[in-house]
Amino acid sequence: MLKPLHQWIRRSLLLPAAALTLGLATTAQAQTVTIGVQSMFAPWKNAIAEKQFEQATGWDIQWRNFDSGGDVMTAMASGDVQIGVAGSSPIAAAVSRGVDAQLFWILDNINNAEALVVRNGSGIVAPQDLAGKTLAVPFVSTTHFHALFALEQFGLSGKVKVINLQPSDIPAAWERGDIDAAFIWDPALGRLKQSGHVLLTSGQLTQWGKATFDGIVVDRQFAEKNSAGMLALTKVLQASTASYVNAPNTWTADSPQVINVARQSGAKPDEVPPVLALYQFPLAAQQASASWLGAGKDGGAAKALAATAEFLKAQKKIPALLPDYSVAINPSYVQAAQ
Repeated sequence: MLKPLHQWIRRSLLLPAAALTLGLATTAQAQTVTIGVQSMFAPWKNAIAEKQFEQATGWDIQWRNFDSGGDVMTAMASGDVQIGVAGSSPIAAAVSRGVDAQLFWILDNINNAEALVVRNGSGIVAPQDLAGKTLAVPFVSTTHFHALFALEQFGLSGKVKVINLQPSDIPAAWERGDIDAAFIWDPALGRLKQSGHVLLTSGQLTQWGKATFDGIVVDRQFAEKNSAGMLALTKVLQASTASYVNAPNTWTADSPQVINVARQSGAKPDEVPPVLALYQFPLAAQQASASWLGAGKDGGAAKALAATAEFLKAQKKIPALLPDYSVAINPSYVQAAQ
């Protein structure tokens, strides 16, 4: 049973007594909101570094780092996180299990930013060579979903040892020789590429009808009680994303925004621009359309969540399906933020 959403901590900041005597007394209250983030690269990390979200919403935001979207959704289910970043697979799994969350922003279309990379010298040159090998993925992530889908397509289900490792643990396991392959994203992916090569990408698997994306979700009750703050937050997402989409060539290794993204993600600045180029970052107008959050159950995001959930159920990762996955989507903020 899900725990109730934690009550938000309020704090008061009182001016000194001298100010009170001058009639300048004021009380500032900031609602504490916990937002779950991951190490992936994205334009909004610059806005986080610049504290633009706090300025726009008036919230006291606690930015909490997680290794995977599955961990984010677990924290949201327990009430520890009100807003968080998760991939389409953990979102589909969580809402299928009853987590009362809403997808309100598409952070990115993953495309080729996630890949199945294999160790040089492992003898793996084609997908069929994965038989008998050890493949690491963060369970219930978008890469887990795509890994299982790829193994099914190549007749390898049950023939590959798939183990659960968080992104931060995969490079060390790779260096020790504990794993032969991993399906992962940057910055871990970039480290593995130094002594490995890409076998498949999520972009290729998307062309086979299994799209994946990263999104930002919010606890439904929290959103209903804080609609103004949610709209303000979405407008910052729109502005920060547009700053990259409209001028990607200005995001260079020595630009302040890329340096901020690198610091937020624990990476080097020169690693950021080529990785950002692998993603597609839709703006609010596109997100409000049928391609993503619009059109109810016929919208792109709802269809992607439904297809992902169907596959997860077939793999016995979730117990049941929702009749309509648009109940877990809220397009109102992107509609207003255009």
